[in-house]
Amino acid sequence: MALLGDVADAVAAAMARVDDLGPSGRRDGQYVLDLHADDAALAVLRAAGVGVLSEESGLERPDADEIVIVDPVDGSTNASRGVPWYATSLCLVDRDGPAAALVVNLASGVRYWAERGGGAFCDGVRLRTSGCRDTTSAIVGLNGIPPRSLGTAQVRMFGAAALDLCQVAAGVLDGYVDCTTDQHGPWDYAAAVLVCAEAGAVVTDASSRELVVLDHAARRTPVAGATPDLHAALLTTRRSFDER
Repeated sequence: MALLGDVADAVAAAMARVDDLGPSGRRDGQYVLDLHADDAALAVLRAAGVGVLSEESGLERPDADEIVIVDPVDGSTNASRGVPWYATSLCLVDRDGPAAALVVNLASGVRYWAERGGGAFCDGVRLRTSGCRDTTSAIVGLNGIPPRSLGTAQVRMFGAAALDLCQVAAGVLDGYVDCTTDQHGPWDYAAAVLVCAEAGAVVTDASSRELVVLDHAARRTPVAGATPDLHAALLTTRRSFDER
């Protein structure tokens, strides 16, 4: 966990020095701030000798015993527009899967973390889901616009998947539904999946594929629920969007 914290600190320091919030010009959706943040993260991770899967720079040392999946700035469009909802997302994966995770809101400094079998926490406070089981009373985070109502009490759209999913772990949101199809890479959700799991939430891919994979080309459609019952209901609704 100390390594992940060091990476997050390095990214935060790099972000404080960025004065160009415009596009990088290298690919759609990438900003100059993404590149500075990635350089800072890679410097710490390479020095530690671990493998890396980064949204911005790809996969390094795929045969390493430990690989850190990193999104240096999840929600970089928010960051570029001054919306205080963007994060560094880090998930350390070993031979047994996700082992440690850290999601840091770079605007506020709030930190969510988890270790496999050790619970999930926000700034030292143990996380528990809301326990919501019923769709009609649920407040659910969204990515993308659904083709029809989810049948929930309310919805919210914030724009940073790692932070959004951590709100399910924290009981702030009852669920999360990605209404796009295969738009999220592993770096967007891997850390939050472990945080959610350790807090008692259920997160799966809408198409039942493995979520945490070490493949830069992989894209998934995450759906989360505070309880198995709510997750099952949201998953059924999300799958219905793809039916013809």
